[in-house]
Amino acid sequence: MFGNWIKTSILMAGIVALFGAMGAAIGGQQGMLIALVMGGAMNFWAYWFSDKAVLKMYKARPVDASTSPYLYNMVRELAQRAELPMPKVYLIDEDQPNAFATGRNPENAAVAATTGIVRMLSERELRGVMAHELTHVKNRDILISTISATVAGAISMLANFGMFFGGRDGEDRPNPIVSIAMMILAPLAGMIIQMAISRTREFGADRGGAEISGDPEALASALARIDAYARGIPMHTAEQHPETAQMMIMNPLSGGGLRGLFSTHPATQERIARLHAMIRR
Repeated sequence: MFGNWIKTSILMAGIVALFGAMGAAIGGQQGMLIALVMGGAMNFWAYWFSDKAVLKMYKARPVDASTSPYLYNMVRELAQRAELPMPKVYLIDEDQPNAFATGRNPENAAVAATTGIVRMLSERELRGVMAHELTHVKNRDILISTISATVAGAISMLANFGMFFGGRDGEDRPNPIVSIAMMILAPLAGMIIQMAISRTREFGADRGGAEISGDPEALASALARIDAYARGIPMHTAEQHPETAQMMIMNPLSGGGLRGLFSTHPATQERIARLHAMIRR
């Protein structure tokens, strides 16, 4: 777990440094300052409002002990085991089995599950999945992922700006070589770093979810079943908003063939292998 935090810190430093470097390339010291201020403003919005935006985007409906006792009571029991405040619980009317957590901190968190995952998984497996999502809350992964996604998006925006206004050469004239490099390479690098952050946090959430639920085998089984079914069942909202894919327990766009450096999630088989290693220990 500690190793994951070190990797995440290094990756976050890299993506912020890339953002500042792009601002400097476009407008020198003043450009860097403007870029960092703009990034700070975007992160402020993401910190306070991104959870409401994504829940509305997926048309998630809140549930409680009377409207969905099975899911709500399960989350409540797991939150107590994890020593977390009770999060808000939501259901999403989607056939694809998936789930995610959102919220700026453990005191203002929410977990959401699709109706497909509630129907498909056994009680043991669903407990493992919801424990995974509560680990994201406990580790504040949502904030890290939100910031990385916001800054990566800002890098792309800066790249478009640089394409039209160019970089700075010795005489303050647009440099076409720098412009082309920023337009192509910087957004690519930002995306690779963002995906790497997402994959690192998923490994940590798998481990924490197995510890909270006390059942690594159930989470491993759930991941295998979700992966098999998600490939054949589209998630329409995720297709319209691919930037939200990193939030899910399983990449909802896996049918599109996202792999390697550009995957929001580690390979499912590697995740399962790590969980089985926990069982052997």
